[in-house]
Amino acid sequence: MDLDEVAGRLYVLPPSEFTAAREAEARAAKEAGDVRLAREIAKLRKPTVSAWAVNRLAREHPGELAELLEVGERLRAAWQEQDPDALAELTRRRGDVTAKVGRLARQDGGLSPAAAAELDQTLEAAVVDADAAAQVRDGRLAKPLNYSGFAPAPIPRERPARRKPPEEQEEEARQREEAEARKAKERQEAEAAHQEWQEALDVALKEHDERAERVARLERKLAKARKRLAEAEQRLEVTRREERHARQRLG
Repeated sequence: MDLDEVAGRLYVLPPSEFTAAREAEARAAKEAGDVRLAREIAKLRKPTVSAWAVNRLAREHPGELAELLEVGERLRAAWQEQDPDALAELTRRRGDVTAKVGRLARQDGGLSPAAAAELDQTLEAAVVDADAAAQVRDGRLAKPLNYSGFAPAPIPRERPARRKPPEEQEEEARQREEAEARKAKERQEAEAAHQEWQEALDVALKEHDERAERVARLERKLAKARKRLAEAEQRLEVTRREERHARQRLG
């Protein structure tokens, strides 16, 4: 048994079952004498609902997921080659395949709107980023993925420049400003949410480590107490036997 094997079993379980299963796996490793593996198992983080949905997708629908990741790989290559025809076709396929894979991930997951949004965000990251694709393919995500870099998009074909009326130019400028303001606000909200969850994660990790250490200390004390109990039981048995012999000699 190794960490990869254990992680493969744990990360397809529903989040509600993860912690108990992780503790059972760590206990089994410890009882088998592999203390290092037990510690590594104990460090595995419980997946969010959206991450679990992606892990389950990788296990139950590998073909459909592979199709999506292949589209992403070809899309990135087309962007590198500056091929507008390939980009246009692959962008269309990307939408179709992403929608299909998203439906598969949702059909049995019972995802909340927030978890569904994180699922879409993770699939999008897997399409545009090779590292994210590798993590999604492994099926061992603990949290959703997010890609903030530049995403490949169709290269616009050159068209003759058309001079726009001043009022149309002003309207477009206003729309761009509004769009930029919305993006800035969304980014600010996302950063605030991330900071909040990061702080919560730090607190949870600290609490987990403290409790794990407390359990380890109690287990060591319990082992010593059991040893002393066994010694006391042995002395009691010897004392009873000797007392019985002494009583028999009196008779």
